Amino acid sequence: MKSVDVRSKSEDELKEELLSLRKESFNLRFQTASGQLENTARVREVRRDIARIKTVLNERCLVATSS
Repeated sequence: MKSVDVRSKSEDELKEELLSLRKESFNLRFQTASGQLENTARVREVRRDIARIKTVLNERCLVATSS
């Protein structure tokens, strides 16, 4: 997911996406531990997508409180 896509979504959509990515991250960790994970790069992608979403949510929160 690109940062442009993240910034174009509403706060509710971002929170839903964050929840689904955290669930996926949880499942990927289990797959890694059991040796079933085929696409190891997906772990990194999910982690970075979570960081992007959290960054945008935090920026919006800071703008709202400073206004």
